[in-house]
Order: sequence, then C-alpha cells, then structure tokens
Amino acid sequence: MSAVLQPGQAPGTGASTETDPETAGVTGLRLAVRRFTRNRLAVIGLVVVVLFFLFCFVGPFLYSTDQTHTLLHQVNLAPSGSHLLGTDAVGHDELGRLMFGGKVSLLVGLAAGVLATVIGTLWGAAAGYAGGWVDATMMRVVDAGIAIPALFILLVISAISNPGVSGLIVIIGFVSWLVPSRLIRAETLTLKNRDYVLTLRAIGGGHTRAIGRHILPNSISTIVVAATFQVADAILLVAYVSYLGLGAQPPATDWGGMLSAGLTAAYSGRWWLILPPGLAIILVVCAFNAIGDGLRDAFDVRGRG
Repeated sequence: MSAVLQPGQAPGTGASTETDPETAGVTGLRLAVRRFTRNRLAVIGLVVVVLFFLFCFVGPFLYSTDQTHTLLHQVNLAPSGSHLLGTDAVGHDELGRLMFGGKVSLLVGLAAGVLATVIGTLWGAAAGYAGGWVDATMMRVVDAGIAIPALFILLVISAISNPGVSGLIVIIGFVSWLVPSRLIRAETLTLKNRDYVLTLRAIGGGHTRAIGRHILPNSISTIVVAATFQVADAILLVAYVSYLGLGAQPPATDWGGMLSAGLTAAYSGRWWLILPPGLAIILVVCAFNAIGDGLRDAFDVRGRG
C-alpha cells in the first residue's frame, strides 16, 4: 500500500517542498531590504538622518550666513524673520550655526565610526581566524581596553594634544574599535569552520585569501550593523568632548560646542542657544540607533522563518 502524500511533500521523501511565500524567489539582500522597510522606526530613523545630512551640507548654500567674524551689531537677538533661531553672544546666526556645527558633528561621527569599525573588523577577524594563544592574547588586549572608559581616554588625549577635526576622527576611531572587534571575532569563529573555508585551506589557499574572500564578505551584515551603532556612539563622544571645550576650536564648532557656549545664556531665557543643538544630537543619535536595530533585524537569519 502506498503512503498518501501530504500537501507539499515530494514523492519518495519525507521532506516538505513547501516554501515560505514571503521568502520564495527572493534573494537575501532583497529580503533584508523588505524586512528593513517594514520596520517603521528604522525607516523613520533613515529619513531623519537623510534630512539632517541635507540640512547640514546643502542648507548652507540656501541659507548663507557669516560664521567666522564677530558681528557685534546683532548680538543675542531673539528669533525673528531675519534670524529664525536668533543669534548667539558673538552675533552668529543660530540656524546657520546649527548647520555649520552639524556638518562637523556628522562628519566626525561618520568618519570615526567607519574607522573604528574597520580597525575592529580587521582585529577581530585576525584573532578569530588564528585561534589558540594568538586569539587569547589579542582578545585580552581588547578586554583591557574595554575596562578603561573610552570617554576618559578621549578626554586625556584631547587635553594633551588639543586636536582639530581630523585629530578627533583619529582619536575617536582608535578608542572605539573594541566592541566591533568582539562581534567580528565571534562571527569569524563560526565562519572559519564552514566547508568553503576548510576546502580553501585544504587546497593550499592562504590565510589572507580565506579572510578577505570568504570570512569578511560573509560577515558584512554584522559589520554594517556595528558601523551604524559606532557612528551614533562617535557623535555622542564628539558632543561630550566639545561640551568640555576640548573639541573643535573656534571659529569651527559642533553641536556639543554650541551646547557649551549656550548653557549660561539659557539660564537668562535665551532658550534658542541650547534647545536646537540639544534636540539635534538626540534626534540624530536615536535615528542611527533605530537604523542599527532595523538592520540587525533585517539581517537576522533566525527571524526570517
């Protein structure tokens, strides 16, 4: 007597041939994009980031202001039709200052986040692939670095060297790579035992080729998610350092420096000197974190079923 086949069961097998209608015929990247766009908070975060980049990098061409010279004839003006967010203690238009400072904050945050992710990726991949005592030694370095607060290291170096914008990028990048290195190392420990990596090693393929051609490309989702969170952390670190007067030096500024400069004036009722940069920092950091959460969920293989 022949067995009755269940719907979706192939003849002669016990396995079901049914596929998830959501994932059928969809590549991994397209599925990730679809899952990301269904995350409303992540999409809102992406829109907020894009709007802020347009505001800071395109806005100055449409709303031109003098952010270099002292303008004593328009000091501490309240918001009006000619100055939408008022002016500060040296006569700079606050809306233009918000664009000017946002350009520095976003540039430093993005560049430092990418630099930290690159360093952490290379370190974690090398440690995880090497294994043994090499892995143990490299990860003890990471553990020792994580034990020291990154903000403390950043403040000490900034106080000694008084860095500019490029210096902030390098310093923040070199104090923020520790967490990404642990994530990539964990991913590498899993990938290095896959068949395609073992086959490459069996036919004489080099370690660099195994890491560059197989391990890193298959870790791209973890790398992208880590980079997103690193950018948010870097923007906060820039704000912390600048708030204490160790960030970008005048006439350059960033949102943290604007907060520091406007704190005293805010007590006298000039709210426009502290509220806009504070809200900008909060919105951008929350937006990048929302994008990171959305990317993590989109690339999560375990959640696709």
